[in-house]
Amino acid sequence: MDKMEPQPVSTGTDRDLAEAVLYHGDERAFREMYRRHTPRLLGFVSRLLGRSTDEAEDVVQETWIRASKNLERFRWDSAFSSWLLGIGLNVVRDVIRRDARTTMIPVDCLPESPAPVSRHDDRIDLERSIKSLPDDRRLVLILHDVEGMKHREIAQKLNIPEGTSKTTLSKARRQLRVLLARARENDHE
Repeated sequence: MDKMEPQPVSTGTDRDLAEAVLYHGDERAFREMYRRHTPRLLGFVSRLLGRSTDEAEDVVQETWIRASKNLERFRWDSAFSSWLLGIGLNVVRDVIRRDARTTMIPVDCLPESPAPVSRHDDRIDLERSIKSLPDDRRLVLILHDVEGMKHREIAQKLNIPEGTSKTTLSKARRQLRVLLARARENDHE
């Protein structure tokens, strides 16, 4: 009697994979979902955090834990990746709030600008400049300019007025221009 080969999991839709995980505890299906979505999730949370890769990886793990616990509640009104990024955003916000409570640095102790860094290319300058933005500005900038969210969506995700999202984005872009100009000036010295 010939054994039927199982259908490769990678050909399933996100919904097929999620159902295999939920109803059959299919570990291969979970690994496939993880493989599909983790690179984008890691890049997303890394940019939002503006910190070490280790911390971003911790956030990714916590995001997957929360997603697994709540998978049965996902209604498929949006793409699975959007839902997962939303969970990642919430985990990042939790980390930022936790860190704000434990790391109180007087404002007059903060440097006016980031320390000059040697530049390999414009992308490195951009990434470093984004990382140095205050948390609220970095979040809105990434959600709008990188992830393509509208201000209405950002306002809902961050629980802020839509006008605050617009103002914060404007301030973030202005600060980013200043930081990038300083980086270029440092390269010419």
